Amino acid sequence: MRYLNNWSIFNIQMFQSVLVLSFLFVAVPSIQANSGSLLLQHSHEFFPDQTGNEWRYQGRISEGTVNQIADKTFVNISTVTGREQKDGVEVAVFHDTNPGNQGPTDSYYRRDAAGILYFGSKPGTKLEKQLVPYQIVRFPLTAHSSFEQLNRKGLNLGLDLDRDGRAEDVDIKARVTMFDQEPVTVPLGTYQSAVRMEAQMDLLVHLSSDGMLVKGFDTMTAWFVRGVGLVKYRERQMVPMLGSSKDRIIEITEELESATLQPGATSFPQGESSTKGVFAHDPLHNELLQVSFPSRLGTHP
Repeated sequence: MRYLNNWSIFNIQMFQSVLVLSFLFVAVPSIQANSGSLLLQHSHEFFPDQTGNEWRYQGRISEGTVNQIADKTFVNISTVTGREQKDGVEVAVFHDTNPGNQGPTDSYYRRDAAGILYFGSKPGTKLEKQLVPYQIVRFPLTAHSSFEQLNRKGLNLGLDLDRDGRAEDVDIKARVTMFDQEPVTVPLGTYQSAVRMEAQMDLLVHLSSDGMLVKGFDTMTAWFVRGVGLVKYRERQMVPMLGSSKDRIIEITEELESATLQPGATSFPQGESSTKGVFAHDPLHNELLQVSFPSRLGTHP
């Protein structure tokens, strides 16, 4: 499933502390929606979290400067391994073998009627610890709406970029926009009603040696399918190279190749109910090629 809290666990060392924010989606108050907005009923069903669920993604990274591009492929397997206690509450544990081609990591999430909270990752970073827990998805999902994810200044980046013996400070702004459902094709098959979300993160690093400001950005698009979870994400990062006039561009894509989903509905902590909403015009129609289900579970209608 991966909620993409970590924005693909970015592979740029310069911003690795910041970019552990995955998609998606640090939420703060103030949702702006157009008058024609639609609420998606049972929004939590787009983010299945049963223990034993497993998703296998094909990944590709293109990175380099304007005149130099290198392509790499990788595989990432994401599994819900169980539940743990974090800060006195129960969280779901997701283990990813190689997100963004950066090696294994565990991430922690709590679902409730208001949305999904991210409780950090292991191994984590100094910057991430200043931010968690934070909301990454808000229920109900609302088509044609956007919200400011984050607006924080003066955070400790946890990295000494200019090598003067002091870690740099960083300012972060992020905004997410949710679009309506649309078709998406991945190696596993074609889904006619995938929710598309787009997120933009801007970073401003203050170099401690001379006060120079270094700008970077990350843009991510992700598609989620009811009953299946994350089926695809595409990410583009730009990081200025210190001492060089050329910016470094990295593009990352992961697409669902296969999935094993356990029986039962997505869960809420005991005593909490799902968020009610009004609907989603179009039911889910998809063509599944390789999804395997235990014998007690049929494909999602």
